[in-house]
Amino acid sequence: MNRILSTYLKHLLTFGDLTVTDSGGGVTRWGDGTGDPVHLRFNTAAAERGVAINPGLKFGEAYMNGDVDITEGTIFDMLALVFRNAGNRAQHEPWMRAIARLRLIYRRVIQNNTPQRARRNVKHHYDLSKELYDLFLDVDRQYSCAYFDRPGAGLDEAQLAKKRHIAAKLAFDTPRLKTLDIGCGWGGMGLYLARYLDADVTGITLSDEQLAIARARAEEAGMSGRLEFRLEDYRDTIGPFDRIVSVGMFEHVGVDFYDDYFRQCARLLDEDGVMLLHTIGRWEEPANTNAFINKYIFPGGYLPTLSQISQCAERAGLIITDVEVLRLHYAETLRHWRDRFAARRDEAKALYDERFCRMWEFYLAASETAFRWQDCVVFQVQLARKVETLPITRDYMMAAETKLRELEQPGIVRRHLAPSEEDRQAAE
Repeated sequence: MNRILSTYLKHLLTFGDLTVTDSGGGVTRWGDGTGDPVHLRFNTAAAERGVAINPGLKFGEAYMNGDVDITEGTIFDMLALVFRNAGNRAQHEPWMRAIARLRLIYRRVIQNNTPQRARRNVKHHYDLSKELYDLFLDVDRQYSCAYFDRPGAGLDEAQLAKKRHIAAKLAFDTPRLKTLDIGCGWGGMGLYLARYLDADVTGITLSDEQLAIARARAEEAGMSGRLEFRLEDYRDTIGPFDRIVSVGMFEHVGVDFYDDYFRQCARLLDEDGVMLLHTIGRWEEPANTNAFINKYIFPGGYLPTLSQISQCAERAGLIITDVEVLRLHYAETLRHWRDRFAARRDEAKALYDERFCRMWEFYLAASETAFRWQDCVVFQVQLARKVETLPITRDYMMAAETKLRELEQPGIVRRHLAPSEEDRQAAE
């Protein structure tokens, strides 16, 4: 076995049961023999060398290309074993730090998300076949972290709870509030806000596929007059808006454009407006995006720390009025996606090919393990322009969620959260 790789595995694996068959046919066992066994086989010497030198990129590539096979267990089991042993220690190995420093040199080139490049990056991922996303997403096509508000919740229920949770934080207190959805996806969030809160929603995306589906869904729901979906970069949007929501889009902005993003949001937000930013982030210090994910899945992507968000929001004149850190919710979301994809893998292979399926399996498994055993979380950051815009306790959020649950039930006529006459009299 490659000496560098052998030394690394010996240092890394203090527990578990990993057997490695190297490209020459040699077999070595690592760990203390506990837990379910995992067997990894290198099919080429080039793959073995590549993983030894740059595992963050080359292991995923080797698996995707069939140069590595998991002959016992799954790719998720393999990654779970590595990251449960390592935590974040792997990132602090001297040679891993050296690779990270080299990547930092050209990070500004990778993340130079100009309008033209941002559109190209979005098309790379979100303009894949719509049938692919039907294989593993929920019924509403929510492609972001769900909110598991009770044990045992299914994916559809948890994604509905996510929309409800976000809507409650936006504090819709009157109907017909002008609302901007930055990175509207397939339109699910906008449809929810228009249906249950009487919001007038403008959704913007850079994906042709998402735009077509969002518009069709609005038409089918008979809500085209309340929903407008546009192919538009956030930098070109003209306001003002009473509410701004952005779910799973900020990861594509690029760290060098954070100041521009928040300044634009501040310009777009009405003086009494409220914004809710929902984004993947890191709880440790700033770091590079995983090399495999950046190259093959989300080019130009970057996961911010809370400090990076707050500093840029402050410079833009926005006030952070509430922060929630969703821990492990995305791990559970990804578990559902991974299981659903595996159950319909043959259909994905018919749409694309074996290499694509292996790439997607690695992406889902690597993402889940990152949220379970590395430093990935989801931030929900509420922002306003005035300190007195929102109530000074969080009770309004819980009350809004309760009312939204009622509105979601079939047969409920009342469609927004403006206080009823009874509520106003009680307040007086």
